[in-house]
Amino acid sequence: MSLFLTNILLALLWVSLSGNFSPANLLFGYLIGYLALFLSRRAFAPSNYFGVVERLVRFVFFFVWELILANLRVAYEVLTPRHNMHPRVIALPLQARTDFEISALAILISLTPGTLSLDVSADKKVLYIHAMFAEDEEAVRKDIQNNLEARLLAIWRQPPS
Repeated sequence: MSLFLTNILLALLWVSLSGNFSPANLLFGYLIGYLALFLSRRAFAPSNYFGVVERLVRFVFFFVWELILANLRVAYEVLTPRHNMHPRVIALPLQARTDFEISALAILISLTPGTLSLDVSADKKVLYIHAMFAEDEEAVRKDIQNNLEARLLAIWRQPPS
């Protein structure tokens, strides 16, 4: 059984023993189960589960921070009389290869205020996005590739040893 399923079972066990089935209590049970599995990780076969969870948590904090910054930038643009927008459509070469990776990236780009995923090329190597603040097209492209896409792909892909 995978460590993820074991962690979920430990969380469900916690919820059933505590008698309080709420999302917060389920999350607390998951965290307790994760801590128990982490402390006893030598008893299990080698797994990248703990690395994946760590990268996922780091990504969530990164993405929330990016959302806050993007919201502030768009709000500032709306509330000020000057317009600093330089909208354009950008062709973004993809490192993502699977449909799941491409869809996750496109959704996260569209969730961020000021950017919108438009289309994927037929060969699935280019994602077309609309950026509201794209004075320097190459800087926007590099920012998405080096920050959002690289961190997203690092969650699922095995890091080099």
